[in-house]
Amino acid sequence: MSDTPRAGWGQRALDRIERWGNRLPEPATLFLILIALVLGISWLASVANVWAEHPGTGERIEAVNLLERDGIQRIFTEMVDNFAQFPPLGLVLVAMLGLGVAERSGLIEALLRGIIAWTPKKWATGAVVLAGLLSSIAADAGYVVLIPLGAVLFHGMGRHPLAGLAAAFAGVSAGFSANLVLTSLDPLLVGFTGPAAALIDETYEVDPAANWFLMAALVPVFTLTGVFVTERIITPRLGAYSGETDAGATDTRLTSEEKRGLRGAAIAVAVCLAALLWMTLPANAIFRDEAGQLAPLLDSLVPLMLILFFIPGLVYGRLTGSITSEKQAVAMTSETMSGMGGYIVLAFVAAQFVAYFEWSQLGSILAIQGAAFLDGLGVRGIPLLLGFILVSAFINLFVGSASAKWAIMAPVFVPMFMLMGYSPELTQAAYRVGDSFTNIITPILPYFPLIIVSARRYAPNAGIGTVISMMTPYSVGFGLAGATVLLVWVLFGLPLGPGAPLHYP
Repeated sequence: MSDTPRAGWGQRALDRIERWGNRLPEPATLFLILIALVLGISWLASVANVWAEHPGTGERIEAVNLLERDGIQRIFTEMVDNFAQFPPLGLVLVAMLGLGVAERSGLIEALLRGIIAWTPKKWATGAVVLAGLLSSIAADAGYVVLIPLGAVLFHGMGRHPLAGLAAAFAGVSAGFSANLVLTSLDPLLVGFTGPAAALIDETYEVDPAANWFLMAALVPVFTLTGVFVTERIITPRLGAYSGETDAGATDTRLTSEEKRGLRGAAIAVAVCLAALLWMTLPANAIFRDEAGQLAPLLDSLVPLMLILFFIPGLVYGRLTGSITSEKQAVAMTSETMSGMGGYIVLAFVAAQFVAYFEWSQLGSILAIQGAAFLDGLGVRGIPLLLGFILVSAFINLFVGSASAKWAIMAPVFVPMFMLMGYSPELTQAAYRVGDSFTNIITPILPYFPLIIVSARRYAPNAGIGTVISMMTPYSVGFGLAGATVLLVWVLFGLPLGPGAPLHYP
């Protein structure tokens, strides 16, 4: 961080968040402490007979003592599986294999220098945030690829790389539900909304595109919000970057070899995309399931990203001379993996914490009790919508999975809102607004260790407090923007999606 004087209570508050957060132990140590707390609390909650009733199934969910015989056995016998099956681990490592070749061959640097030469700096922030928002079509791939690239792009422009990282992180994570097209999350959430609506009306059907119009409208709003926060709050706070500046910041000219390499890489990308279209568009294509849906394609996005980075990187390297043999290409992937050691350590302890928290049932109990608390307040209408958004955002700090939370909350709130005259589609939309904007300020986010590792590339002393203090303004901004857009939708009676009403019946 720079030593530039900061003005205003908001900046001072962010400074305090950063100082307090950075006083926390190293992320790996912090996760070990959190593991100890979960184990202890699971024992206390079990002794106190803490439980909650699942609102949908009526199942009694009791706190599980992980310090008893069965719990301790499970900790040791499943430790390796927890790590090996940790969702972000495979995504990150597989994607980095291809990205490493593209980066170390010089393709990424040349491409960014070309982008810098042709893109006005005033558009760069909006482009990064928008790309982050749209990346949710590729599920979690944006975390792996786009966030580090946001930092690299800003670095190449002579701007503070952490500002680029923050802008990309905000788009990818805080605005995860917003997109111009439908994503895999849409049918996933409807799978819980429909059965919850059936508790009141067995004939009621919810379309997967139920929130499409609202989610698409959030894209420009979140983009402008991200630009405002980056330019008016984060960039002034970070100050001038004192680290080394990429050559591309002062010289964006490309050599003839680099231009030839970029043309070759572009042809390689075009060939790969043509092959992908051939494997996707026909009715019986390889990437379609028996029902004709594109589920196999969505499940293959990370391997496809590996190919779309590796092959163009290899072509670029061969044409420019940065790769002269297959041994050199293999060495590039090895060097990339060696640089991921810190992340792998963090992923190991984070995987254990996430598993233990799930096994203890504490997250489910917290979600159910939080929903019951909001119901018990007796508020109705728009205040209830706002309260529901806040409760969803709060629970998201502890339970990251959107589907897991909605599986618990939908049977409570969908029928409740239907009885008050609000449609299941509106309840789901309110949940989606609240579900994402606190992703960026909770260390429990599975990708949080990756963000810290990426930040330390440019700020070696960056810690949890550094990231949380940077992302808090985005979290507040996206939360206010999302809630405001939803209220405008309600007040003006706008459709949430095709055939998706605001009111019931």
